[in-house]
Amino acid sequence: MPIEMPKGLPFSVDTWTPCSKRKRHRFLTHAHKDHAQGIAAHASYPIYSTLFTKTLLLRYYPMLDESMFVGIEVGQSLVVEDPDGDFTVTAFDANHCPGSVMFLFEGNFGNILHTGDCRLTPECLQSLPDKYIGKNGKVPRCPLDYIFLDCTFGQFPLKIPSRPTAIRQVINCIWKHPDAPTVYLTCDLLGQEEILLEVLQTFGGKLYVDKEKQLECYKALELTVPEIISHDSSSRFHLFDGFPNLYERAEAKIAEARANFQNEPLIIRPSTQWYACDEGFSEMEKRRKERFDQAVRDLYGVWHVCYSIHSSRDELEWALRLLAPKWVVSTTPSCRAMELDYVKNHCFNNQRAFGDSLWKLLDISSVSLDPEVSLKENDSLHVVETISNSCIETQSEAVVISTRQRKRMSLSPPRKRPMVTLFGRARLGPRDSSNSTERACIESEDVSLQEEVVSLQKEDVIEQKYEEVTETKGMADFAETKCTSTINTVGTHKATVISPIGLSKSYNENIRRYYRSMNIPVPQPLPSLVKLMDARNMRKRGRILRFPHTDEVPSSSYL
Repeated sequence: MPIEMPKGLPFSVDTWTPCSKRKRHRFLTHAHKDHAQGIAAHASYPIYSTLFTKTLLLRYYPMLDESMFVGIEVGQSLVVEDPDGDFTVTAFDANHCPGSVMFLFEGNFGNILHTGDCRLTPECLQSLPDKYIGKNGKVPRCPLDYIFLDCTFGQFPLKIPSRPTAIRQVINCIWKHPDAPTVYLTCDLLGQEEILLEVLQTFGGKLYVDKEKQLECYKALELTVPEIISHDSSSRFHLFDGFPNLYERAEAKIAEARANFQNEPLIIRPSTQWYACDEGFSEMEKRRKERFDQAVRDLYGVWHVCYSIHSSRDELEWALRLLAPKWVVSTTPSCRAMELDYVKNHCFNNQRAFGDSLWKLLDISSVSLDPEVSLKENDSLHVVETISNSCIETQSEAVVISTRQRKRMSLSPPRKRPMVTLFGRARLGPRDSSNSTERACIESEDVSLQEEVVSLQKEDVIEQKYEEVTETKGMADFAETKCTSTINTVGTHKATVISPIGLSKSYNENIRRYYRSMNIPVPQPLPSLVKLMDARNMRKRGRILRFPHTDEVPSSSYL
């Protein structure tokens, strides 16, 4: 599934969504259904494509108006007028399927090559302008700013045979099975016509296509190779659908032949999918997949040939070294460009990739970076890949998030905050906080703490004198009350230890509010302070018991 183009570009490529509909220009690289999905609902003028792509697409979607299309052929350049500045677009052969092209955009936004789906070869790249191609191991005179690259098999480590080599393997497989009464070719995809044409030219005959069941493929073959189509089901060569349920249908064909005591049919699938997928296969079958020099039969009786209309990993690396672009974006979300060695070795360390042109492309205001802060590889890639693989115009949040990530790069790492305890400015929070509001709050809380401690100390001095006077008078009832008060106070202290956050009454409301704001439990008083508080409570209790029926209080002589 193709990706949306960045918001800063005035055009879309191979996407048909509400986002792309708001673009002023639309480009279609080829007629495969996954690149035209949604075109019936969101197409609008102008749509730039080749004549073949337009013709086939109108057969697939007859509700489209032909007047919406603007023709552009391989090697042709067009100047597109745009309010933000005119730009030039040139079409080049993508070596993918009939009518497929790559688009080279040149304008105020930079130089951008969008490959669509492609199988890059020396012939493809040599058709590009010389200034974009490096020679003799040197970088190009004018490197491309960005390449939107087909990375379908960017994760596939093995070397994929060339298309002519794979076609010879299909022909050799048929030669080795002369007794097969029927040869089923799973070449129902636009871009595999070359296989059918070569096979039929080698062995003669025509290809039977069931028009009712294979209508879309029939329409494509009518445009590309109409001379090979046959309506006679007795033909030896039959077109066989690759999806759905290929293996179930293949087993059924072989079982039917065995039940009728006939020779087994030959079922050939020229595709790379079987080689690239390792899930659900035994170790022996995985080893068999490593053979690319001949056709390989699987457990279901299907013969596989590694035929690809997408570039292999080696071909992608070779093309990137030759073009030396400043930045690469994968158009296939299943494989990110970061997995390619060229991107790891050149784009991550290339500071110019994050210059003003990139942020202009993404329609993000330029943000200054701290020169002492280096960009991390995964973070920098995540910014571009995330924006490219999403609907950027409507999902503006992705841009905001990316901008925040860029701003955070210029900040120094956060300091580890010390644990908060009861006393002292150093224990309350960071000394060097740059937030003046937080610092003022900490200082005010510190003052409140100090005032409370001074108040407690004054009360302890007063009540200590009062206690000495009462003890010299030998009040037995006061001594009994003191014992009771001590027990009650200890019980209260134990309850305070297990009290939930913010419920301690040992501190004033400002202190409790400060601790709650930091999401930590209100700290318990120091043991020495607990003793002072217990003594104060006992003395208060004693005063209430000593003067139960009057408002009399100790005279000032006691103090």
